Amino acid sequence: MIELNPHQHISIGPLLEEFKVVSADEIALAIGRIFENRLDDVQCSSLLTQLKDTGRDQEPLVLAKCAQQMREAAAQVDTKAIRNLIHTRGRKEGSYRGGFCDLVGTGGDGWSTFNVSTTASILASSLLLIGKHGNRSSTSSSGSADLLEAIRPKAPLIAAVTADALPAVYERSRYAFLFAPIFHPGMRYVAPIRKGLKFRTIFNLLGPLTNAIEGNIEARVLGVCHDGLGPIFAEALRLSGAKKGLVVCGEEQLDEISCAGRTSCWRLRERPNPAYHGPNNEEDQDSTTSDEEAEPRKVVDIEKFTIEPSDFGLQQHPLNEVGPGKKPEENAATLMRLLRNELQRDDPVLEFVLMNTAALFAIAGVCEPDTSDMGHGDDGKVISEIGPGGLRWKEGVRRARWAVESGQALASLEGYIEASHTAKGQ
Repeated sequence: MIELNPHQHISIGPLLEEFKVVSADEIALAIGRIFENRLDDVQCSSLLTQLKDTGRDQEPLVLAKCAQQMREAAAQVDTKAIRNLIHTRGRKEGSYRGGFCDLVGTGGDGWSTFNVSTTASILASSLLLIGKHGNRSSTSSSGSADLLEAIRPKAPLIAAVTADALPAVYERSRYAFLFAPIFHPGMRYVAPIRKGLKFRTIFNLLGPLTNAIEGNIEARVLGVCHDGLGPIFAEALRLSGAKKGLVVCGEEQLDEISCAGRTSCWRLRERPNPAYHGPNNEEDQDSTTSDEEAEPRKVVDIEKFTIEPSDFGLQQHPLNEVGPGKKPEENAATLMRLLRNELQRDDPVLEFVLMNTAALFAIAGVCEPDTSDMGHGDDGKVISEIGPGGLRWKEGVRRARWAVESGQALASLEGYIEASHTAKGQ
């Protein structure tokens, strides 16, 4: 990580004067200076304001480059250890290769619904390795960190799960919560400036793109708070190297898959590149060419479609049945009732969570096989129906229900909680 020096501020005056024509790389370098504490408050505020006023904070390339700078300034995780975990802890199935997954949103939709993405990520860890990146609430009543810290009788020690402790946590569970302030310490320099500005800055958009284990994220579901951001985030993910992903926005401008109606989706899907004429074997390609301008073996397309609760085999529920505005303690109590399988099968919160979990299962690839052997309680009856976007949404729900009813999701959370307490003692 870059050595932070609070005494050597630099000037970005020329960049600010020509802001509309400067490159994405130049903007990203300026953003990177924030994490080194090299910009004074006036310049930092001016940079964030210019990004907002010019709309450049919503350019896919700017988002991708700034996210890269933010990840490079983050606490660095042992990449070799993380990759070893994929081989030892990852559970390959279908096109899912055992890599890490995330389910995250931009926030800012104003609905303050139940903590769907956090709960769904816990369910998903029954079959997938999950690196859930998140923070405390800035716009809703209960953020992901607030929810986890309110769990009773024993809450996880989210601040104890550091970059160094992360591999050991995954030895106990397929789930870990990556608390943003722990993994992005440089953000403390801009925090008071953001509070003083009366608008959402680029950092509200960068959060979902700055997972500290980004290079090992195989698949993700990313919710955006208005549909105009959907294609922007899909392209930003593609530019960042993502190969599997689903960007979603409920028609109510909700940064989740909506339980109340339609949801717009932008799917990232890898396919063979017809312009590629090199070796068919990937290992042969790596060993026989060093031409960086050669056509890639595969390319990533972005496909848009819509889904609705019936595609998951579920009912519609108005959003007022899944919120709003409940405190973390109330949401945590609901979370634990859900994980203990104490909710009715058609409970609105449960079905809201099931469809979002199902989406991550589907996009990761575990719903593709025509056979199923998840473990105790799995009847093996695969739902092979293919829905919008070419995905098995109903099979995803079947698997999500199994995660709850088998107790695997609860066991995963309990493993994470115990591992976080062990990490605190190390």
